[in-house]
Amino acid sequence: MTDKAHFPKVNPVKAGLSGSCPQCGEGKLFKGFLGLRERCSNCGLNYDFADAGDGPAVFVTLLVGFIVVALVLWVEFTFQPPIWLHLIIWLPLTCILAGGSLRPLKGLMIAQQFRHSAREGRLDTDD
Repeated sequence: MTDKAHFPKVNPVKAGLSGSCPQCGEGKLFKGFLGLRERCSNCGLNYDFADAGDGPAVFVTLLVGFIVVALVLWVEFTFQPPIWLHLIIWLPLTCILAGGSLRPLKGLMIAQQFRHSAREGRLDTDD
């Protein structure tokens, strides 16, 4: 990892949501849709520290689920459409919202990991 002191502070929310390097804010974080690059092409930051795990998927599931279920219930009790119309409306909307928010939330979690120097937990084995 490169020295953080040589770079100006980058807003982790802006860098994460835009998929930029959490150290310099210039290089790209992602290769493909969700895959991470090995390192930043601008500052050389190694992305080995980045492990968002299932965190972004959990947040996406909770946020999108809350929004879609609230809308489904409102539409059902207000208009009472047939089930096929619910499927045509809500399945694509759920996929679009989930797919559209997964990458920015993963970038945000990785930027927060970098900002707070979060690392994998280790056991203290010194006796």
